[in-house]
Amino acid sequence: MTDSSSRLTEEVNKAFEVADRVAERFEGGMPVDEVGSIRSIESAIAHIDGLPRVQSEELLRFPGELYGMAFNLDPGAVGAILLDKSDALEAGMSVQRTGRVLSVPVGEGVLGRVVDPLVRPLDGLGKIPAAEHLPVEQNAPGITSRAAVQEPLQTGIKVIDALIPIGKGQRELILGDRQTGKTAVALDSIINQRDKNVVCIYCAIGERSASVAKVVAELKRQDSLGHTIVVVSTGEDAPGLQYIAPYTATTLGEYFLRKGRDVLVVYDDLTRHARAYRELSLLLRRPPGREAFPGDIFYLHSRLLERATRLHEKAGGGSLTALPIVETEAQDISGYIPTNVISITDGQIYLSPTLFRKGILPAIDVGKSVSRVGGKAQLRAYRAVTGSLRLAYAQFEELEAFARFGTRLEEQTRRQLERGYRIREVLKQGRAAPLSATEQIALFFAVNEGVFDELDVSQLVQAEAELLKVLRERGAELEAQVARGVNLTERDSELLAEIARKAVSLVRGERGDPGTT
Repeated sequence: MTDSSSRLTEEVNKAFEVADRVAERFEGGMPVDEVGSIRSIESAIAHIDGLPRVQSEELLRFPGELYGMAFNLDPGAVGAILLDKSDALEAGMSVQRTGRVLSVPVGEGVLGRVVDPLVRPLDGLGKIPAAEHLPVEQNAPGITSRAAVQEPLQTGIKVIDALIPIGKGQRELILGDRQTGKTAVALDSIINQRDKNVVCIYCAIGERSASVAKVVAELKRQDSLGHTIVVVSTGEDAPGLQYIAPYTATTLGEYFLRKGRDVLVVYDDLTRHARAYRELSLLLRRPPGREAFPGDIFYLHSRLLERATRLHEKAGGGSLTALPIVETEAQDISGYIPTNVISITDGQIYLSPTLFRKGILPAIDVGKSVSRVGGKAQLRAYRAVTGSLRLAYAQFEELEAFARFGTRLEEQTRRQLERGYRIREVLKQGRAAPLSATEQIALFFAVNEGVFDELDVSQLVQAEAELLKVLRERGAELEAQVARGVNLTERDSELLAEIARKAVSLVRGERGDPGTT
């Protein structure tokens, strides 16, 4: 061994001895370099001197039991995201490591509660009992743990369940301009999971407090808060809380996923989430890219949505379905954030402001909406009625645009238009009025087979009510068959036709038309 090597070995050994003696002098076991000081405080972030051993995304404790998360690990300084308001913090104050990454309490006790992204109660119902703590950021399940999407997630919304079906474990984007009913679609999907053993999580990101209060009130009114967790980060909260909110919601869902249960998570919305992340990144001097978003903005949402999955039976057999919401501007679905999320998800439900203004609700544009994997999970009974329905509706929309020119139409074209008007009317649906799969199939069967053709379009709302009434009286056996996932038999088709004709006769009879039964 050379002299220089011997000297280097001796210096290293001395350094270890010094470190051991320093550690022994601290009874709490926290070395000197585990406490840093605030260099400067800016909006929503803190620059910290010291803490050379801090880990990425480690939870940091500030004076007054305030918390932050290590985000930038620069030479000689740490950039931390503040998870609480920074009014009480000043330069020079001490900052202490906690030695653990950011984690939140999870368990059955969170069901029915309204919490913030750190799972602190916001509903005034007291402390939340925790079964365990799980990290907010977790790796997505591996490919060997995943199973194919095979079971439908019924939303109770006719146009979605029939034409844009969603499977358990799928990621289906909901996008559209402001005030087109995106949140309403997501809430109706949550309401329909009542008594279906599906845990629902609604995550509000940067929402107004009044809007969140309306959502909670709606869930209570529909008796759907008991199976739902509401995670809230309002626009008044620190951007750090808005940033971690969807990850917290996913972690809460993964607790139930690993126990073999089905979970539905709604992120409302990821546009505001991306803006909060952009704000934090710019304050931390990360280099901006397109539209001032940082270069890792795609990774921000991909690592979140990849956690949605259906697990193999050997891995627990649960599922986590994600319904992210994204806001578009002037109907531009080719915007930066919308295209990013579209490329991550398994399909999208597009809500059109044009349809909304016409009163066609829910304002879902069937032509721009798609479900890439949900069709494999759709109940088989749907296939007998929805295959021709989608084609007929697409042809109708083209013909309707052509007919506006006032051209004289052939009889066959006129019949196609009349059938299309009836399909559109049947696809309309009110808020918080979910329908079962059997009820939807009966309605689509009636319009597909032309049973509703003899009624005026204005009579279809009444015809739908009468049909559902007759179906509840006579369709118990049919409902069981649909739920088993088998095809409609000839006998089933005859029963549906009979029920539809009965509903039409009741409508015509109430009008007092001659020749009715």
